[in-house]
Amino acid sequence: MGWLWLAMLPGVAAGADQRQPADVALPPWNSLVRVQTEAGGRCTGALIAPDRVLTAAHCLVAPRTGVLVQPGRTHALAGYDRGEFRAHARGLAFTIGPGFDPARRGPAEADWAVIRLATPLPGPALSMAAPGSPGTPIWLGGWQQDRAHALLADTNCRLTSVAPPLLRHDCTGTRGSSGGPLLVRTPAGFAIVGVAVAASRDGAGGLAVRPRVSD
Repeated sequence: MGWLWLAMLPGVAAGADQRQPADVALPPWNSLVRVQTEAGGRCTGALIAPDRVLTAAHCLVAPRTGVLVQPGRTHALAGYDRGEFRAHARGLAFTIGPGFDPARRGPAEADWAVIRLATPLPGPALSMAAPGSPGTPIWLGGWQQDRAHALLADTNCRLTSVAPPLLRHDCTGTRGSSGGPLLVRTPAGFAIVGVAVAASRDGAGGLAVRPRVSD
């Protein structure tokens, strides 16, 4: 099966779209942030602490030069909806998955990053959880190219393969959902099992990486 990086995915096949609008004021979506760079990148991320955002490493690569942008040229917007947002913070520093090559936007198993923010953002932070087994119900949401100013989410999908650090799923997503968390329900609430990095060439479904970050 071939994969397309979500930063370059053109769209969602007709009849395969399970996404619905999501309310950025409600959990778990109030833990997501829109990640933007001054080089023109736009992705999704999730708060894992008030001053830390988990996202995909390729979201921090300048499209024209193929190098990482400066942290201070990265912006995280909490509660973004149709041009309005609750709060904004600039990046202060990055932690990038070991072995990630910005020029190649990979490999997939290293395609994760944590943005340390200059100022904290509101919204509950999400913890990490074990991915479980194939068939585990998951949710995926993000600010995507066909509805760039509203959060869309697929809440009716599942893990299809678990081979850490890589996970496969059957969620629908397009450009902009890169960096979005794969979410599971736990007794304590929602938690992250992986970070979306690529989508199938053949329709719904995608690839995620489980980052090596502290819970």
